Amino acid sequence: MKKALCGLKQAPRQWYERFNNFLLSKGYAKGVVDKTLFIRKHASDVILVQVYVDDIIFGSNNNSMCEKFVAAMQGEFEMSMMGELTYFLGMQVKQLKHGTFLS
Repeated sequence: MKKALCGLKQAPRQWYERFNNFLLSKGYAKGVVDKTLFIRKHASDVILVQVYVDDIIFGSNNNSMCEKFVAAMQGEFEMSMMGELTYFLGMQVKQLKHGTFLS
């Protein structure tokens, strides 16, 4: 029983390490302050990927970058899309054409 529980404790670390190595190999850089934030820039386009426990939140100023990210992730990991972000850490997120609002 102890071995099984210890294995479960290590599984999230192993998953994060695999995820981390995968994104770094794709040209993403880790955030300086927040090590669970990954950033990739291409010319004036940028994509941000944030990991929180077992959720991945991402966004970009270029839809093509988001589509490529989803395709790469689904090719490497079992991943399901939950749709547009509406709540995160107790905050309501409202996305409009001219900006994103938190409340």
